[in-house]
Amino acid sequence: MYTLFFQLFFKRMDAERAHHLAFRWIRLAARVPVLRTFVAAVLAPRYEELRTEAFGLRMHGPFGLAAGFDKNAVGIDGMAMLGFDHVEIGTVTGEPQPGNPKKRLFRLVADRALINRMGFNNEGSAAVARRLAARTPVLRTTVGVNIGKTKTVPEAEAVGDYVKSTERLAPHADYLVVNVSSPNTPGLRDLQATEALRPLLTAVREAADRTVTARRVPLLVKIAPDLADEDVDAVADLAVELGLDGIIATNTTIARDGLGLASPRALTGETGGLSGAPLKARSLEVLSRLYARVGDRIALVGVGGVENAEDAWQRILAGATLVQGYSAFIYRGPFYARAIHKGLAARLAASPYATLAEAVGAETRKATA
Repeated sequence: MYTLFFQLFFKRMDAERAHHLAFRWIRLAARVPVLRTFVAAVLAPRYEELRTEAFGLRMHGPFGLAAGFDKNAVGIDGMAMLGFDHVEIGTVTGEPQPGNPKKRLFRLVADRALINRMGFNNEGSAAVARRLAARTPVLRTTVGVNIGKTKTVPEAEAVGDYVKSTERLAPHADYLVVNVSSPNTPGLRDLQATEALRPLLTAVREAADRTVTARRVPLLVKIAPDLADEDVDAVADLAVELGLDGIIATNTTIARDGLGLASPRALTGETGGLSGAPLKARSLEVLSRLYARVGDRIALVGVGGVENAEDAWQRILAGATLVQGYSAFIYRGPFYARAIHKGLAARLAASPYATLAEAVGAETRKATA
């Protein structure tokens, strides 16, 4: 049903306009109590065996919405209604910014992929913090806050910009993510180098602890799939050294070659980050490498090309405690999270593992034994 609707309606519409329209419908549905309850009962059934704990937080399950869909924390309950166990908002920057000029979001339908060069368009950390502070949750979900660098802030002043966002947003976040891996903010990916990343993460950790004293706000870093293997290892070692709570692998890729893209060159040649199915293999490879390096010392979040329950299961076996999706949601529609939960429960029942936690990293451990 949704596939037909997508082909007849959304596919003919500008991708960014379609996003805003669909998101508006989701938010409207979540505001109607009876409708919200009905939709959640259909799309967000709970499986006790999928209950998950990550960085000290208990969640209904391991599957969440990646950052980028809800940049300004306007639809958290709507996404929980659709079955996402956690919702990561953002990326939020220190100051509001419009992002890059339109047209900046492109569908590669033949590849089940997206290219975006949105440029962290958002209302800024002060506005988002006010919205989160005023929010009265109607559906229980974990809320992560993904923070990035304001485009106009020089790289030399990036730490202060991240600290400002941390001080504003940490009190309202179940967990924080430092995004240094988007390809759409000039110079941002340079912050992934350990000599730049160490002082940045240290400052954010100190700011979160200073701002929120009643609890420890978990801190994660999100990395790019385009890092060389030795740089992936370096980030893993740094995360352990600094006592980070997790790593998210991975963000979008700037690669085009070797991905077997079937869409027209006019689309694949667009600049920006590529997400979706073509990212699947590299994202899984980075995740496995990270788990082989860090083991169970920190939690890993697998994202990139997660289209179905089998993809989510492979991420868990590779070492992911949590799994996220975004691009496939655009193509698969409102039953996306429900199908993944149902499939994960079936795979766990058919596996030799008693719990989901026992399955985390099982294949990577076998491969490295």
